[in-house]
Formats: sequence, C-alpha cells, structure tokens
Amino acid sequence: MKIWRTWQDLPSDARNHAVALGNFDGVHRGHVHLLHQLHAARPDLPLAVLSFEPHPREFFRAEDPPFRLTLSDERAAALAALGVVTIYELPFDSELAHLTAEVFIEQVLVSGIGARHLACGTDFAFGHRRGGNVRFLESAASAHGIGLTPVPLLTDEDGPISSTRIRRLLLDGYPDRAAEELGRPFTIHGTVAHGDKRGRTLNFPTANVALGRHLEPARGVYAARVRLRDGTVHEAVANLGRRPTVNSGPESRLEAHLFDFDADIYDQEIAVELHHYLREEQRFPSLDALKAQITRDAAQAREWLSVLAVQKRK
Repeated sequence: MKIWRTWQDLPSDARNHAVALGNFDGVHRGHVHLLHQLHAARPDLPLAVLSFEPHPREFFRAEDPPFRLTLSDERAAALAALGVVTIYELPFDSELAHLTAEVFIEQVLVSGIGARHLACGTDFAFGHRRGGNVRFLESAASAHGIGLTPVPLLTDEDGPISSTRIRRLLLDGYPDRAAEELGRPFTIHGTVAHGDKRGRTLNFPTANVALGRHLEPARGVYAARVRLRDGTVHEAVANLGRRPTVNSGPESRLEAHLFDFDADIYDQEIAVELHHYLREEQRFPSLDALKAQITRDAAQAREWLSVLAVQKRK
C-alpha cells in the first residue's frame, strides 16, 4: 500500500481510484461496511481512502484532550488489511481548512487525485465551514463524470455504529463492547519508557507506555494482551491512570505487567490490547496493600483471559 501526503503532481498509478472519504478513526465496522459498498459499486477500480492528518478536530480544537482511537500507522495497517491500496493522507492545515467545497472538489478530487468513483457516509460534510454536503458532492461529482455511492450508517440495536459511540464505551469502561464495534480490541501503541521501577520492587515489573494522542479510556485495571516487536503476544494485567498510591502527578500512563516474562523491552514499540475492565483506579493505604491488590488483579486477569481463549477456540 502507498500513502500519499499530497494531492498535487501525483503519478498516474496514484490516480483513477475508487475513493472513500472520511476520517476513518478506529477503522470500525461502519467503515468496513462503507469500503465494502464502494468495492461492490466499482470492483474494477483500485480501492483508496482520502483522509486527513491530523484529524480536523485536533486542528480546530487543539486544547481538547486526546481522543484518537487509531493513529496514522495503525489506521493505515487496518485499511491495508481491508484491501485499500492507496491512502491520500492529506495534511490538515489552515490552507486546507479554508478550501471551499467547490475548490476542494475541483483541486483535490478532480485535478489532484483524479477520482473515478467516490463513497462517503450520508452525513458527510466537507469544505470551509462544512459548506458541502452529500447532495452537493453528488451534483458536482456527476458534472465531472465521477460516480458517488452514499452509504447509510451501519446500525445495530443500539443505533448507528460510530467512532463517537466507541469512544463513549471506552470512557465508560467497556472495552469488550468497544471491541465488538471496532472489529478488534482497542489498542494503545507506544514505546516502552523507563519509569520509577516501582513495579519491580513490588515484584510486578511493568512496561510503561505514554498515551500520547490516544484516547484515555476509563482509568483503572484491565485484562490485556501485549504484542511485541517480534510478533509474540503475551497476556498481561495493565493499569491505566495516575497511580494515586505512589504518584500525584497530572499525567496518566499505561503500565502493563506481562505474565511469565522477563526480558528487556525498553525503547521497543509495543501494542497493548485492552480486553476487559477489572476495576476502577483507587488509592491504597500502603505499598503492601497495593501489592496484595495487584496480586488479586493479576489472578483475575489470567482467569478472564483464559475464558476468552476458550471462547475463541469454539
């Protein structure tokens, strides 16, 4: 798969695609549905996605807490697994934000990437101050000989599946339900950093990862799995939060204790999958009390992950 971070002066093999439009944060089941509909409409064309980096919300509301379900690399990997061969990951800056809907179509979709067919959600809006909607896009695209497939949002018994809904599930402590809508576990990617070595003194050494631009889910303890750089996957118990017993700082972080594992993975990038929320973050009266609770947490995480493994084998 090829990622282009411009729409200008593209080679011929980066043009004339069937292009899905949207932010694709999470690459969830609704996004998968949209891509399937686009491929069904034009199976003769290579499949592409046009998205933005940073997310427009990050540009317009930079003071907001991080909210991303997937960052650029993970989003690209998920899209590639769905058959996307080209991503136009356009830098979202002031210049792009001020393009009118008409200019966006003319300069980006027509002259730039040379789209042959488009697909988007029925609520899609674009251009300066969201001046263009699906009806406008359909009319303008048709005038240039470009087809359009508007795709209604994929729904279930709880309503439309969306990135917003998945974020709420994670914030409320339901990573298992979020995984159902994502189509895979919610995962935080990051580089293992040196911490204060407190976990090692408690006989529970941890891999410490900063949340960065990822959404911060509910603070507390999770049954988790950790994927290392070599591709191996290890069961773990993870704490996400501010560690109130030993730390009063304002910054949350993710600490994962890998079961039956004793290797140096500092400075490695790892992926921590959050599978089940065990309990809320809390302060303990002593380090001994904290250690006793971590022991219980680890046992509970092992039990839950064992049940999950059995369910997957069925």
